Amino acid sequence: MSAYFLLALGLIILLLGGKFLVDGASGIAVKLGMSAGLIGLTIVAFGTSAPELLVSVNAALKGNSDISIGNVVGSNIANIGLVLGLSGIFYPIKISRRLIRFEYLITLAVTLLFLFVSLNRNVERWEGIVLFTLFIIFNFYLFWLEKKGAAEQFKEVEEEIEQVKKLSWWMAVGLFLIGIVGLYFGSELLVENAVLISRNYGVPERIIGVTIIAIGTSLPELITSVMAAIAKETDMALGNILGSNIMNILSIIGLTAIIQPISVADAFINVDFWWMIGITILLFPLMRTKMQISKLEGSILLFAYCAYLFFLL
Repeated sequence: MSAYFLLALGLIILLLGGKFLVDGASGIAVKLGMSAGLIGLTIVAFGTSAPELLVSVNAALKGNSDISIGNVVGSNIANIGLVLGLSGIFYPIKISRRLIRFEYLITLAVTLLFLFVSLNRNVERWEGIVLFTLFIIFNFYLFWLEKKGAAEQFKEVEEEIEQVKKLSWWMAVGLFLIGIVGLYFGSELLVENAVLISRNYGVPERIIGVTIIAIGTSLPELITSVMAAIAKETDMALGNILGSNIMNILSIIGLTAIIQPISVADAFINVDFWWMIGITILLFPLMRTKMQISKLEGSILLFAYCAYLFFLL
C-alpha cells in the first residue's frame, strides 16, 4: 500500500482522534461540573494540540528529531502565514489592544526563547522542564483572567460544551478512549510513513516535518478559522492562533524534550527559525494597521508563507 496513502490515513485518524478526545473529555468534565473556562484551558487546549504532541513525541522516541522540530516550527509558520492569511482574505480579523500587548508579545518572546534553547543544537531535558513550567505559569494566568471574566476566548468553548451536554457517561468515556487509541495509531502511521517517504524519495525529514506534517496537524485551526471568517465571526481568531503557537513551543517541545531530548539540525537554526521569527515580527505592523487584518494584510501573510515554501522546495 502506498506510503502516501498510509500517511494521509494516519493524519485522518490522528485528527479524528483529537476530536473524539476533546468531545469525550469535555462531556466528562461537564458532568463533573467544570466551568467553560476551565474546560477551555485544560481539555480543549490540550486536545487540539494532542495531534502535534503525539507526532513530536513519537518521532523523537524513534530518533526522528527533524520531524519533531519541523512539526512545531512548520505549524507556527503555517498558523500565521497560511491560517491567518486565508482568514483575513475572507473577512477582516478584529484585533484588540490587549491581544497586542499580551498574547502577541508572549508569542514573540516564546519564539525567541525557542531559538535560544536550540542554539546548542539540542533541546535538553532541563530546558524542556523550563519550557513546560512556563506553559503552566501561562495557563495559571489565563485561568486567573477567566475567573475575572476577562478571557473572552472561552466564550466559544461554551458553544462546544452545549454539543456534548447530551452525551451519556458511557458515550463520553467511550469517545475519550477511542480518541486516545486514534491519536496513538494515527501518530504511528504518520511518523512511520513520513520517514519511509523520506528514505525512499530522498526528501529530508525536516522538509516533510515543516510541510506535510505541519500543515496536516494545523488543519483543524485552518478549517475552524476559515469557516469563522466565512461566517464573519473572527473576533477570537488571532487570539486562538497566537495561543496555539505559544502552546506548540512551551507544551509540545517542552513535554517532548522531557520525555526524550531533541536534537536540532543546523538547517533549522540557519533557515526555518528565522522564517518563524520573521513572520511573527511581520505580523506586528500588519496588526497595527487599522487594528485589523484585512484582505491586504492577509494577502501579505499568505504571500510570505508561499515565499517560505518556494524557498524551502
